[in-house]
Amino acid sequence: MESVLSIVIVVSLLVVMGLMVSLYLKFSALESARQSQQSEQLEAKHREMLTGLHNGLAQQTDRLTARLSEELTQTREALHRLQLSLGANLGETADKLNAKIDQRLEQISGKVSERLDEGFKKTNETFVNVMQRLATIDEAQKKIETLTGSVVSLQELLGDKRSRGAFGEVQLEALVRNMLPPSAFELQFTLSNGTRVDCVLKLPDPTGLVCVDSKFPLENYHRMLAPGVNDVERALAQRQFRTDVRKHVDDIAKKYILPNETSDGAVMFVPAEAVFAEIHAYHSEVVDHANSRRVWIVSPTTLMAVLNTARAVLKDVETRKQIHVIKDALSRLGQDFGRFEERMKKLADHIRQAHQDAEDVQVSSRKITQQFQKIESAELDPPEAAQLKVVELREDNKGKK
Repeated sequence: MESVLSIVIVVSLLVVMGLMVSLYLKFSALESARQSQQSEQLEAKHREMLTGLHNGLAQQTDRLTARLSEELTQTREALHRLQLSLGANLGETADKLNAKIDQRLEQISGKVSERLDEGFKKTNETFVNVMQRLATIDEAQKKIETLTGSVVSLQELLGDKRSRGAFGEVQLEALVRNMLPPSAFELQFTLSNGTRVDCVLKLPDPTGLVCVDSKFPLENYHRMLAPGVNDVERALAQRQFRTDVRKHVDDIAKKYILPNETSDGAVMFVPAEAVFAEIHAYHSEVVDHANSRRVWIVSPTTLMAVLNTARAVLKDVETRKQIHVIKDALSRLGQDFGRFEERMKKLADHIRQAHQDAEDVQVSSRKITQQFQKIESAELDPPEAAQLKVVELREDNKGKK
């Protein structure tokens, strides 16, 4: 019984072990099938991922190629427009600058010509006036000579003091009017001390007003030269003549030389050349006295020399005024030329800078063109290109997630 039970137990154990082995085999088969299925699924997923990755890379490459082509076209168009614009602007700027420079030069030339024409015109007018006045003086001298020739006797004509005074004043007036312009003298001029002088010459500073008074000491002169007069009477007449002349000199110095009003000298006009010659030839002490009192004794001839000198001074002053005007105009013109030169330098600097900028733009354009040519020819470095594509792909994937 025990043996049968043992056999049964053994058989049961064997059965159980057989079942366990069959179960193990089935489980192993199932596990193998499951693993095979998972492997196929994983492989399918991998294939799907690889296919998506390949498609994404292809699409990204197409997009990059299209974008680069479009940007290259736009850049080329922009560079072309920039070149055209720079060429047009530089040409237009140069034309405008040349036009402005020509216009400015024409204006300056016109002003210079106008100023020079005005100066030449005034100078010619001055010369014409001088020639006319010289002709007038010649006519006056001829008239005076004719008048002198028609005079029968100086003593008969000028026996009275009033007549002599009037003759001296008329002769003085004729000489002054013929030699000087009306603005350079005044007849019967009243000074601040109340005295009236026959004529004043209005000369430029520092000379100022020069008084000219006519004196005609004739009685003692005729008495001194009269025939049949003894030596005593002639000597007395000479002393009286000297006294008369000294008195006239003192009166002129006292009345017509005023500080801060007239010049420091005056002129005594003797209308007769013979009396003037007598004074300077035989009475030098009277001349010295007159010079010490700053009174200059003149005759019609020497007065003409004085007036001619005064006219030359006035002419010189007027000429200096004109020279001052021309000098001022030339100074302003020089300043204009200085500003023009400075602006031309600035313009040259701007042109040089624009030329340098244009060259820099051309260099940049050439570099950009070469870079685009490399991009079109796919001459970029492989590592950098691959890294750029991977980075852009990662960014696209992140955007999809």
